[in-house]
Amino acid sequence: MGLTIHASDLKYRYPKVIGTRFENKFSGKDDTAPFNRDDLYDIIPMMQAVMDELERDDALTLHFLEDLMNRDLPRFLSDRCEVFCFLTGCARDMLQRSDRL
Repeated sequence: MGLTIHASDLKYRYPKVIGTRFENKFSGKDDTAPFNRDDLYDIIPMMQAVMDELERDDALTLHFLEDLMNRDLPRFLSDRCEVFCFLTGCARDMLQRSDRL
């Protein structure tokens, strides 16, 4: 799908960690690097990957994912892989439930 998300598309504003801006970002389901939920440069690639996995491109889903990340994502999930699996799993369940209504 190749969805591109800009900072202005997001529901919330996030700080930018300039020191890690040019480091590798989310590279797929096997990425075990730590995920910084307080860094815009980590959040955007993660949201793009989750939206691609869900095959969605709407703002409502993106904002739901942000709420899920900010409110419900447990702090003990720290790897990018774990965060990706949590977000895609929860979002897929919620989307399936809403389709049934």
